[in-house]
Amino acid sequence: MSFLLRVIINAAAIWLATVMLSGLEVIGGDDTATTVIVFLVLALVFGLVNAIVKPVVKLLSLPLYILTLGLFTLVVNALMLMLTAWLSEQTDYGLRIDNFGTAVLGALIISIASFLLSVVIPGARDKR
Repeated sequence: MSFLLRVIINAAAIWLATVMLSGLEVIGGDDTATTVIVFLVLALVFGLVNAIVKPVVKLLSLPLYILTLGLFTLVVNALMLMLTAWLSEQTDYGLRIDNFGTAVLGALIISIASFLLSVVIPGARDKR
């Protein structure tokens, strides 16, 4: 149940980022039900990218994390969002990002919104 709740929270955070940023949009989804499914699939892909690829990137870029006192996290999060967009655009549905600056702002919005929703929703931050 916690995994499904995390996917829904990430979908809501991605939706919020697409509403706030003009350079971040979801393609596909002609009606409301399809759009919701697209957001849920995007959240699932984003979660898988963060679970599989991000730890490797963090390990390889550890000196940059130390050198920038952790600010390199924004760059890594933006790259994970861009990877999610690239993976999802291989189909007819997906996430489109205009440039790297938009990816940085989108990743920041998604991180903050996901954290706040996890704090507000009971059971979302349970240990796995």
